[in-house]
Amino acid sequence: MKMTFRWYGDDDPVTLAYIRQIPGMTGIVSALYDVPVGEVWPVDKIQALKDKVNAHGLALDVIESVPVHEDIKLGKPTSARLIANYCQSIRNLAACGIKVICYNFMPVFDWTRTTLAMELPDGSTTLAFSTEEVERIDVSQGISLPGWDSSYRPEELKALLAEYAQVGEAQLWDNLTVFLKQIIPVAAEVGIRMAIHPDDPPRPIFGLPRIVKNREDLARLLAIVDHPANGLTLCSGSLGADCHNDIVAMVREFAGQGRIHFAHLRNVKTNEDGDFFETGHRSDDGSLDMGAIVRAYYEAGFDGYARPDHGRMIWGETGKPGYGLYDRALGAVYLNGLWEGIAKAKQGE
Repeated sequence: MKMTFRWYGDDDPVTLAYIRQIPGMTGIVSALYDVPVGEVWPVDKIQALKDKVNAHGLALDVIESVPVHEDIKLGKPTSARLIANYCQSIRNLAACGIKVICYNFMPVFDWTRTTLAMELPDGSTTLAFSTEEVERIDVSQGISLPGWDSSYRPEELKALLAEYAQVGEAQLWDNLTVFLKQIIPVAAEVGIRMAIHPDDPPRPIFGLPRIVKNREDLARLLAIVDHPANGLTLCSGSLGADCHNDIVAMVREFAGQGRIHFAHLRNVKTNEDGDFFETGHRSDDGSLDMGAIVRAYYEAGFDGYARPDHGRMIWGETGKPGYGLYDRALGAVYLNGLWEGIAKAKQGE
C-alpha cells in the first residue's frame, strides 16, 4: 500500500513541505484546478504540477479528479466532443507518467454535507450529513449547502434538475456505459487505470439518480468494460455512510480481482436514518472496523495507492474543512501502523 495525501495546489495552506514530513508518506494526489470542465488538460500544466511535487521528494502518480462534464452524464449531443476531450486528457496525463485517474459520475453535486463544522465532544469539528435537513430544502428556491459550488442560479439549477428527472437511473447507466466504452480502451492503451469514486452519500438526493452506491452497482460498473483499466476508488467513508454496505466484503471481492486502484480510508458514524458524521480514523471512533478493512486489503495483496481522505479539524487548525494537516496526518500514520502490524503478524504465523 502506497500512502498518499490530497493537496489542493499553491493556495492550499497545507504545504508540500509539511506533507513530506508525515512518516511513511510517498506521494501526492492533486489536479489542475484552473482548466474548465470539459476542456483538454495541457501537457505543460500537468508536467509543471508533477515537477513541483517531485521537487519535494514526493510522487504524483494519482490525479483526483478529472471532472466529467454534466452534458456527458445527461447524454447530450455535445457529449461526443467532450468525451473526445476527456480521452485526450487521459493521453496527456499518461505522457507525464500518471498511473491512476480518480473521477466520479455524480449528477450535479459532488460530495454533499449539511454542515462542515459539527462540534464533537472533544472540541474538534467535522463534516456531517442530516437527512432531515436535506429533505427540508426546496430546490425551486435554490440550494445552499456547505462546500457546494453554488455558481448555478436558482433557475439554472431548477432546469438542470428537471433534465435529470427525465434521465433517471436507467438512462444514467446508459450514459455511463457510453462514456466507459470510449475512455477505457484509451486508458488501457496508454497504461492508465481509471478509478471511479462512489456516490457521496450513497443514495439519491433532491430526486437525482445515483448509480454507484453499493456492491451491486460496483459489480455492474466493472462488467461494462471487463478490463483492469476499468476500476474503483473504493471510499470506505462514502460507501460506509450506508450502514447496509459491507466494506470489508467489498474490499475482499474487488481488491481480490485487482479492480481497486485507489483506496480512500476514513471512518464515519452512521445511523439507520441515513445521517452520518465523519470521525477520527480509528475503529473505535466510528461505525467502521478500520482494522478489518486494512486487513482485507493486505490479504487481497493490495499494492495500490491509498490516502487517509477527510479528517476532523483539530488543535485549532483552520483552512479547508476536512482537509487540514493534523488529523489527516494522524490518520495516515494510524493506517500505516495497522498495515505494518498486520504484515508482521502474518510473518509470524
